[in-house]
Formats: sequence, structure tokens, C-alpha cells
Amino acid sequence: MSGHVIVTGASRGIGAAIAEHFIALGENVVAFSRSGDAPTGCAATFALDVADSRAVNDAVKAAVTEFGPVETLVANAGVTHDGLAMRMSDDQWREVLSVNLDGAFYCARAAMASMVRARRGSIIFISSVSPFIGNPGQANYSAAKAGLVGLARSLAKEVASRSVTVNVVAPGLIDTDMTSSLGEASDALAAMIPLGHIGQPADIAGVVGFLASNLARYITGAVIAVDGGLAMGL
Repeated sequence: MSGHVIVTGASRGIGAAIAEHFIALGENVVAFSRSGDAPTGCAATFALDVADSRAVNDAVKAAVTEFGPVETLVANAGVTHDGLAMRMSDDQWREVLSVNLDGAFYCARAAMASMVRARRGSIIFISSVSPFIGNPGQANYSAAKAGLVGLARSLAKEVASRSVTVNVVAPGLIDTDMTSSLGEASDALAAMIPLGHIGQPADIAGVVGFLASNLARYITGAVIAVDGGLAMGL
């Protein structure tokens, strides 16, 4: 019987690569995205904003009804609205926190119930190395991504007795639409990476797949940087 995996922000980039990874493993992948777009092969798709807790609850309930308990939740959905803190508007701050942090919490809260009842499951938050190395102009993004670490470690202790693991993957500079907008600045950042090149979405998907597998059943509350060595010592 195939497992039930929910991936948020699955329409492109890292989220799409993660969804494709689990599809290749034969899992029932349920994709959440604002647009409703998702890789071919997903068992179901939902067009929603993860910052809307009611929409998240309804979608998870529908997915559980059709595919059974959630075995893996990958909270990947995220947005950026960069700008220097002294010029950052309330809306820029609030939207990034709402999607990147509130949305991850809403999805985890909704999925945990079925995991706890089934006494198994894996929650994986996609964070970033940004809060660990400090990125000017990303106070909102870094705060939200740092918040995922605290959230994960609290949840990890809450659900450990039910054999549910909660971990964080912290990507570095990855080749996505979000980073392509950096232009020439991405070359300067790549030069700072010990491995000497920007990562690919599949690099993140592979680590997520490992954390969701039985090979990682004794790992919880961990933060794993996938960054070519950029934040070495994280």
C-alpha cells in the first residue's frame, strides 16, 4: 500500500522536486500550492494559501479521508519580500511570517492528528541557512525560517512518544526561480560556497526523502544544512 505524503509549495522549484521524488517512490502525493499547479503524477492537488488555517484544515481532512493518515508532511511553501529593515513595510513583514511560519504551523497541526493516531509519521520543515549566516535585506525571511527550528524542536518533543519525527532541512543557494532573480549576485554567492557551485532542487529532495524513510527513524529535532558547506558549523 502506498504511503500518503503532503507537500506544500509543490508547484515549482524545491517543492516540485520533492513531490517528484516521492511520486517516483510510488507514494500518494498530495500537493498544496496557491496556483493549484503540481507535478504530473500527484494523487491530488489543492489550490490554497497555507496562511489560511481553515483552508489547510479542510484540505488535510479531505486528503486523510481519501488516502488515510498522513505519513509525511513536507512544509515547503514560502515567499520572500526583501528589503532593508528600516524601510520594510508592515505588509512585507507580515506576509512573509504568515506564509513561511504560520503556514508551516497550520499544516503541521492539521497533519499531526492523523500521525499521532497512527503512531507513525514524519514532519519536515524546509528552512534556510539564511538565519544562520545573516542575509541583509531578509530580516522577515530569516526570522520566519529561524522560527521553524524552534517550532520543529518543540513539536519533536511533543510527538516523540507516538513515533512521529520532526526535522528541519536548511537549503543554501539552490537553483530555483527565487534565486534566479539575484542575477550576477548569485555568482558572488556561489564563489563563497566551498563546493563551488549552486545546488539543485533534487539535492534537497534526496535529503527530505531520507528523513522520511525508515533509515532516519532515530533522527528527530535535527537541522540538516544542504548548502555545499556555505554555513559550515550551523
